[in-house]
Amino acid sequence: MRRFLLVAVMCGAAAGAQAADMPDLPILRGSFTDGLSRTSINWSGVYVGGHVSHGAADMDFTNSGQDLLAKLLNNLDLESQFNISQWPLLGKSHMQSSGYGGFVGYNFQWSEALIGIELNYTHGNFFGSNSGSQGRSFQYPTDYISTARVSSSASMKITDYGSLRVRGGYAIDSFLPYGFVGVAMGQANINRRADANIDYLYVGTNGLPNYSAAGFLTDNANSKFITGFAGGLGIDMMLYAGLFLRAEWEYLRFTSSVDTTVNTVRAGLGYKF
Repeated sequence: MRRFLLVAVMCGAAAGAQAADMPDLPILRGSFTDGLSRTSINWSGVYVGGHVSHGAADMDFTNSGQDLLAKLLNNLDLESQFNISQWPLLGKSHMQSSGYGGFVGYNFQWSEALIGIELNYTHGNFFGSNSGSQGRSFQYPTDYISTARVSSSASMKITDYGSLRVRGGYAIDSFLPYGFVGVAMGQANINRRADANIDYLYVGTNGLPNYSAAGFLTDNANSKFITGFAGGLGIDMMLYAGLFLRAEWEYLRFTSSVDTTVNTVRAGLGYKF
């Protein structure tokens, strides 16, 4: 018992001496970790990277041939009376495709908040086509049965697309979730054709002749620059010393003669300098 008391007294004396030699520390309020700052990752600056993607496109060809039909039927009474060029002939097309590309951007960071600008590009192959026809007969003009038969076909192939975007994010440890909006840009081959046949059959008693008219128009726009708007969400995860992983969803809407939407999901690898 005496030996135990002696050891306790000696340990207490040693601890008191060590405490006396230590510098004064500020008094911490709350928990022991209050007032200690955690190490944050610096996302500001230039970054570059590459990505692979997979997505789906929806092309609406419904109104794509109306301007061609309107030119074909210009100055015809049947067009002014029955709006033949506005008949719904075509529909929608859905397709999927994979692609690859890259991105470059610059971030501005304030504490955990971040605003950046980015340009990205993807090479893929979205191809869609559609065709349709319709015919109607009218008791017009007087003593005639008029028959109008029109058809239209269109195809679109998007090979290159991307966006110039502004993004905002909030850094959480090694993660940077973000959202973005911007301008969509792409390159497409758009081929369209419209055909019209008009027959006038005389049904009166005056012996007037029958007559008909036919024609077609095409419009082939290869390597056409198309634009629209972009939006989406993503997350970057810092791995080590500027190297980061990316996962992203992007929505693009192109407003050309063929109304088109493109949805893609992407996985990428980048480096922030």
